[in-house]
Amino acid sequence: MNKPRQPNYLGSYSPQLQAQAQSLLDEEKTATLLLRKYPDVHELSSEKMLYQYAIDLKNEHMRSSPPISKVIYDDKIHVINNALGLHTFVSRVQGNKLKAKNEIRISSLFRRVPEPLLRMILVHELAHLREKEHNKAFYKLCCYMEPDYHQLEFDLRLYLCHRDRYGDLW
Repeated sequence: MNKPRQPNYLGSYSPQLQAQAQSLLDEEKTATLLLRKYPDVHELSSEKMLYQYAIDLKNEHMRSSPPISKVIYDDKIHVINNALGLHTFVSRVQGNKLKAKNEIRISSLFRRVPEPLLRMILVHELAHLREKEHNKAFYKLCCYMEPDYHQLEFDLRLYLCHRDRYGDLW
């Protein structure tokens, strides 16, 4: 019987970086590294707090972007979509007009992670308000909103590898 394949969270990185990460995982050093960098979890446990945090980020960096109607934690995202978060827009007919609502859903997996890692996910999803594709302009916008975006993304992916092998850290 075949064992289900683990997601390759670091697949888009160079072979050298993947080998370094694999070495850290094999030597059980990822927990020490990540806990030293990110000792505390965020306190945005309620969806109301998460929504306000996302709105504050949006207002600080993307005032002219379309409004967000909902920001929630979603239990199904990681399992179904193999994603960290999702930006969706729902179109509804209201009278003779088409009304679009933007929603951001964050995997419930991130209810208990450090704030910089959650912020990176929110920045990613907020960037989708302007740029639908993962292109150069998209990542430029992510880095504008969060200068350490790429390092935070790598650290989050390293944490996900750690979590798959050893369990939760925070």
